Amino acid sequence: MQKIIINQKYYGSIELANTPEAARVFSKVKSALGAGKTMEIRLLFPQYKLKALGNYQKGGARQELEDIELYLQLGTLLKFDVTDALKLKNSIELTNDIAHNHYNISKRLTLINKPKATQTQGHYLFWDIENFSNIGSMFNDVIEKFDIPDNRIYVVANPDSLYLFRAEWEADLYDYKKTLNSFNFTKCDHGKNVADDVLLASFKGLSLRNANVYLMTFDRELKERFTQATHASNNLFILEK
Repeated sequence: MQKIIINQKYYGSIELANTPEAARVFSKVKSALGAGKTMEIRLLFPQYKLKALGNYQKGGARQELEDIELYLQLGTLLKFDVTDALKLKNSIELTNDIAHNHYNISKRLTLINKPKATQTQGHYLFWDIENFSNIGSMFNDVIEKFDIPDNRIYVVANPDSLYLFRAEWEADLYDYKKTLNSFNFTKCDHGKNVADDVLLASFKGLSLRNANVYLMTFDRELKERFTQATHASNNLFILEK
């Protein structure tokens, strides 16, 4: 774990890969915040690189996506705006077809709260769409595979993400004859933790027992909070990278 101290103030700790790339992202974010700069994804990439990322990248721009993912995690922890980073991430994934080639959900769903799945009576999906907006894989690998009905699917998004991505999400959902409002969809208020809080509150309010629970997010803290709130009779599956 790497402690985050900026201008002699402690902000917490984050898991940091032992690589030059991770160290570079961490250092740039700390320096920018310490200097009071506006947080923008162009802190990580020069303009020519941002332009290049709009086109297909050999290898799927995997290193750039890892850099952006760390930037997003730091944004959540340090509470700075990451809207432009989310937009860039979605654009890279779409351009390079990462959604289908590298994020097969079936291979990444991991039972997290017990060694072996126990017998259950139903399936529930909790979907942080702004953190994991992979519509096609969601339907192909989870919703249709496990026959999860619309009324057992809970989706949240904040206003900034809705403004940027709603048209794109709705267009993808249209292929499955759905809209966001087909599900238990909540438009949250502004704030970094609001969407997470709403999703977790929906889960707690159901008081599920003997259910398969699928949490679709890359947010580490939300995964931990779901794990703590899950009854032992449930099977909690999360999305590992």
